[in-house]
Amino acid sequence: MPRLIHLNGPPGIGKSTLARRYVDDHVGVLNLDIDQLRGLIGGWRDRFAETGEIVRPIALSMAGTHLAAGRDVVMPQFLARSSEIERFEAVARENGAEFREIVLMDSKERSVERFARRGEDDDLPWHGQIKEIVAEEGGASFLAEMHDRLTEVIRTRPTATVLVSEAGAVQRTYEALVEVLDAQS
Repeated sequence: MPRLIHLNGPPGIGKSTLARRYVDDHVGVLNLDIDQLRGLIGGWRDRFAETGEIVRPIALSMAGTHLAAGRDVVMPQFLARSSEIERFEAVARENGAEFREIVLMDSKERSVERFARRGEDDDLPWHGQIKEIVAEEGGASFLAEMHDRLTEVIRTRPTATVLVSEAGAVQRTYEALVEVLDAQS
């Protein structure tokens, strides 16, 4: 049975890194990185939030198409509203797939620190854009609020698996992710 694997977590926690690693090791899996899709929409730099609303239905459709073909999807995306998570969960179920919710977490303080270092090792265009948006929204206090909202959502999602994501321990976190997914198969 195909799976939609939602990698949730605060910004900068390693969701995209782990998703790229997972698809490198698993032939046919779609890396449904919504931030990459956003970059395909004209004006995304000037209207980041607005393009998110445009991209979400596209992502739902892509996930459904890939799952219906019997293939797994991994989606690295911060979602701190149950209603948004439930939309992706419904697409999985409608297409005969399992929905696996993995939340990568670190302490609030370390999560904020990790976000500040985000983008030092890569050239992903949206990292700079997201940093600007976070700064405009309140910087570290905004990130702390995001962490709190996600923590609250996790409490309402009993089937979500929380994995500790240590800074600099990509291999160990990846192994834990694969172990959890293999155990749930």
